[in-house]
Amino acid sequence: MKRTQLMQEFKEQFNYEAERVFFSPGRINLIGEHTDYNGGKVFPCAITMGTYGVVKKRKDNEIHAVSGNFLNIGKITFNMADLSFKKEDNWTNYLKGMIKYIQEKVGALPHGFDVYIYGTIPNGASLSSSASLELLTGIIVKEIYDLNISQLELVKLGMRTENEFLGLNSGILDQFAVGMAKKGHAMLLDTNTLVYEQVPVDLPNHKIIIMNSMTRRELVDSEYNIRRQQCDLALKQLQKVTDVKSLGELSIETFEKYKHIIEDDVLMRRARHAVYENERTERAAEVLKAGDLDQFGKYMNASHISLDEDYEVTIKGTDFLARTAWEQAGVVGARMTGGGFGGCCIAIVLNEEVDKFIDKMKGKYKDEIGHDAEFYIAETAKGAGEWETYE
Repeated sequence: MKRTQLMQEFKEQFNYEAERVFFSPGRINLIGEHTDYNGGKVFPCAITMGTYGVVKKRKDNEIHAVSGNFLNIGKITFNMADLSFKKEDNWTNYLKGMIKYIQEKVGALPHGFDVYIYGTIPNGASLSSSASLELLTGIIVKEIYDLNISQLELVKLGMRTENEFLGLNSGILDQFAVGMAKKGHAMLLDTNTLVYEQVPVDLPNHKIIIMNSMTRRELVDSEYNIRRQQCDLALKQLQKVTDVKSLGELSIETFEKYKHIIEDDVLMRRARHAVYENERTERAAEVLKAGDLDQFGKYMNASHISLDEDYEVTIKGTDFLARTAWEQAGVVGARMTGGGFGGCCIAIVLNEEVDKFIDKMKGKYKDEIGHDAEFYIAETAKGAGEWETYE
């Protein structure tokens, strides 16, 4: 995306020149799914698909927002004195939540701003477009008002916006990846302590391919929150015999010893995924650091099977993409990524097989599912900040 194009699009909407341009990436999670709200480990990296924000300060207390992705909606205007959730304010509720919670920390902001938003993340693709927009808003507000607020604080406010303002009981994975990422790396994050390690993703002979099922997910309206409730119920039963505060604290051995305490089979399987996925994630990061990409791929495959069979968050399209990818030449591993109930899968594919892989997968998916999938080559990115590309 060219800076000059973004500046021009702002001018077309607001009839004057913008001041600054910001960018916030999307993310993929290499492994560690539905472990973040269970106090476990995750292993995401940011990607160059993301959200741009072009901004100019106003003199009054209003915010005027336009999305290049939703031009049919038009300009949405709200006053910073009223940041309540309103359904008719559509996508700008993400902005309102972040601004509301930032003001709670630093006090009332002195004026509003005009902002033009443009995202390159396919909507509802499980690549974290919502966290990207939240952190974009946070970094814009921090920079244009010169606030003394850390990136980690913005990450936490992004999760709060998701949880409290928008009603989705997600963990901190998405916001942390979008806010704290380092280009060329994935981060092994302990979501219980927020201790993390940047691990190089050095794949000279392979590409990470994002496979979009083109089935939009709607987490707030799905069973996402139910999965969290089920894990909480399973944890409460396990706490009768173990002194743990989260499923992420359990070893596989301890879980196997006490899993009979969980009275309901569905709850047991939900907890089993959380425990096993947590340990898989730790091991996967270690083998990647050691250069054992084949073993890393095996952990990816096992993760997908668990998400399908124990956690039941795949759909026909995503399960077909992952399992069909396993059968293709040059594929190290493949799995569903993101919250599930639609969205994307990822595959690690040998460079010389990428074109053939995409061609075969397109045909097989269309034949089986009845509509097209989209495929993108993932490139890593750094966390949200002012955009430095001036071409």
